[in-house]
Amino acid sequence: MQSNYILHLQQLSAKPSRRLINQALKDDSALDSTFIGQDRARDALSFGLGIKSKGYNLYVMGEQATGRFTLVREFIDKYVNKTVTPDDWCYINNFDDEREPYSLKLLAGESKKLCKDLGHLIDELLDTFPAAFDNPGYQRKKAAITREFEQKYDQAIESVEAQAQRSNVALYEDAGTISFSPIVDGKTINDTEFALFPEEQRQTYYVLIDELEDVLSEALIELPKWKRATAEKLRQLKKDTAEQGIRPLLKDLEHEYSADLAILKFLRQLKPHLVETVVEVLADEKKDNKEDEYDKRSILEEQYLPNILVSHDVNSGSPVVYEANPTHQNLFGRVEYTNIQGSVFTNYRMIRPGAIHKANGGYLLLDMDKVIEQPYVWETLKLVLKFGYLKMDLPQHDVGMVNSITLNPQQIPIDVKVVLLGSRDLYYTLQDYDDEFYELFRVLVDFDHEIPLDKKTLFDFVGRVRSQVKNFGLDGISAKAMYRLVEYSLRLAEHQQRLSARFSDVLELLHEAEYFCKEQNVLELDVGHIESALQAKTHRTGRVSEAVLDDIKQGQILIATDGVDIGKVNGLTVLEVGDCMFGTPARITSTVYAGSNGVIDIEREVELGQSIHSKGVMLLTGYLGYKYAQLFPLTLSANIAIEQSYGHIDGDSASLAELIALISALTKIPARQDLAITGSINQYGQVQSVGGVNEKIEGFFKLCEHRGLTGTQGVIIPKSNQVNLMLDKDVIAAVKAGKFNICVVETVDQALEILMGKDVGLMNSKGRYPKNSINYMAVSSLLNIANIVNGADDE
Repeated sequence: MQSNYILHLQQLSAKPSRRLINQALKDDSALDSTFIGQDRARDALSFGLGIKSKGYNLYVMGEQATGRFTLVREFIDKYVNKTVTPDDWCYINNFDDEREPYSLKLLAGESKKLCKDLGHLIDELLDTFPAAFDNPGYQRKKAAITREFEQKYDQAIESVEAQAQRSNVALYEDAGTISFSPIVDGKTINDTEFALFPEEQRQTYYVLIDELEDVLSEALIELPKWKRATAEKLRQLKKDTAEQGIRPLLKDLEHEYSADLAILKFLRQLKPHLVETVVEVLADEKKDNKEDEYDKRSILEEQYLPNILVSHDVNSGSPVVYEANPTHQNLFGRVEYTNIQGSVFTNYRMIRPGAIHKANGGYLLLDMDKVIEQPYVWETLKLVLKFGYLKMDLPQHDVGMVNSITLNPQQIPIDVKVVLLGSRDLYYTLQDYDDEFYELFRVLVDFDHEIPLDKKTLFDFVGRVRSQVKNFGLDGISAKAMYRLVEYSLRLAEHQQRLSARFSDVLELLHEAEYFCKEQNVLELDVGHIESALQAKTHRTGRVSEAVLDDIKQGQILIATDGVDIGKVNGLTVLEVGDCMFGTPARITSTVYAGSNGVIDIEREVELGQSIHSKGVMLLTGYLGYKYAQLFPLTLSANIAIEQSYGHIDGDSASLAELIALISALTKIPARQDLAITGSINQYGQVQSVGGVNEKIEGFFKLCEHRGLTGTQGVIIPKSNQVNLMLDKDVIAAVKAGKFNICVVETVDQALEILMGKDVGLMNSKGRYPKNSINYMAVSSLLNIANIVNGADDE
């Protein structure tokens, strides 16, 4: 193996600056950092929050767990401290049409004060009434009205009674019923005595009494009119008394809110309705029990207390609201209902605010993936942002609840900055299919998934970690532990000069390390706690990887780590199961024979190979044609398979290994089995970078370590992947001891030379390769197959 292909020790992992880490641990200014890198996102966020023009809402784009929500929320929280507190909003009763309550805007904090003042008004009303109706003046007026009715009634009865007595008939009244009875010898006759009278005499009295009853009816014909007049006078007396009692109470409120025209208008509309309510509810002169008093209070509160939708503390700044479950009701509010004696009932006090009410005048954060899953939500949100008003139209009327009676509250002006958090795919989909999307969300806040490792970023990273450790209640974190966390973040990013933007993964490791720290009863987080957390997680999630390695160890999966073989190459693959990702070697085999079927991908034929993998295999034909078949037609039949693979395969990282297996089968030159290889190729034989390179190397290393390291074993990776190496310390130690090798290649020829141990051969000026070189033998084999096939066709 040529030494110029083998990586040196310092190239296998990044070496963050220990000096800068120690310096950042002593710099308390780093604790205030909100963003770790993400300059583009920070500038866009600052611009989007600062611009006040319509349509400049924000779409925060980035992958999950990159800290989008936390960073945006913290940045906005700092920003809103400088903003003006928005107004309060209430709904109040519309006394003309209770189904259309009015919206009322108040200064911050005033809604609670208004509610308290109106509650105090209700207390005073309950104290004033019905006590005001016990007033001697009221009682005298009431008695005079009643006496006037009684006098008219008595005069009518007296005139009838006088006429009856002249006819020797007595008139008497019992329980409101007026009756007549004959008078004989100066005394009234009862029914028994009257029955003894002769028939003729009885008939005479019957006629006489009938005439008297007619006279009585004539005298009392205006009795209903007298009663109505009396009732009207009593009602008017109650109204006048109620108005006199209410006037000074309302006068105080009108004076209190003289500067607010909306409240003054409400109080003026309130007065006549309040008088009616007092007459109907509080004019009962009977002694009330506690239950009756509670019922009366409830009636007054249901009609007169404002329904506070949104209330703010003075100088609290703009609200920042995150709605985790953006259903239509949670976002735009709802009208609740109750059941009273079998009937559905609602009123203005049963209107409940949504997140957009609470965020009015401030900022509303939503997960776009959840928003588009909810019916009616996206369209309604666009209408609100476009026109600046929210009218509580209930979507259930559109899906069948057409018979329910509901409220039609007055619309409320909405001034809210919406911040959507979503994926890249969703952003571009919305741009393509929704014409209004860009009109309303013109600011893109794009979070990178990787962050350059520089001094500022390192200081911010250390500062965030220190803040988190402080929140744990620990005294601090050691320099070695911080260095290990930086290494861990670099490993997550798979880059020696870039940190991972998924800071949540670092926080997860910190939480797990805190457990081991507190288990040992120490107050400083050390590197040992970090390593314990990493080992524990590997153990928790490592069942599948251990099972695969065991199968290889036991010979259930055939992988050779020594010797040579024709048409067989050890490829490197990555498996991802849940949150566990690990590398494992896979045997790639190829067979070649005379024919014209071309290169057949067995994985694709059985529908296990996905599109990118199939593309990688199809590129092999392009390379063979470009490299070897310039002077004759490319004619061959070849099969390529990833052995003992029973699941779906995607990615083109095996294309380099597949090509070498194919060339080995074509030339009959054996390939080394103590080396494994990964990399993708293009049609010109250039080797391109692949993902998961660290896991792939470590997967093959574990197998070699189990079987015994020989010093010749190793892996071949694309040279462009060198910057992605962040290898485990065991691999680095084995490389340092010369027991394991990591080689980098830029071309297919370099990989062939390493794996086959022969000169690959360079094309001379005549377009030929040196005899016995790998390329020469490949051309010869292809030419022979072409001659066989073409000769068979000629026959």
